[in-house]
Amino acid sequence: MLVLTRRINETIVIEGGIRVTVVAVHGDKVRLGITAPPSVRVDRHEVHERRSEFSTEPPYADCVL
Repeated sequence: MLVLTRRINETIVIEGGIRVTVVAVHGDKVRLGITAPPSVRVDRHEVHERRSEFSTEPPYADCVL
């Protein structure tokens, strides 16, 4: 796992046009803004797990790598 330190309004860029920006920090909560191409599904972990439970296709089958 890569661990990076960022401040508010700083961005991390991931290959494939994915950008993660620190929008706000309130106590122990961090608000992130994520920009990604429409072909990339972005979910919270618990939402991803729920989708995977009920999905008949393999995870990320619709993503272009």
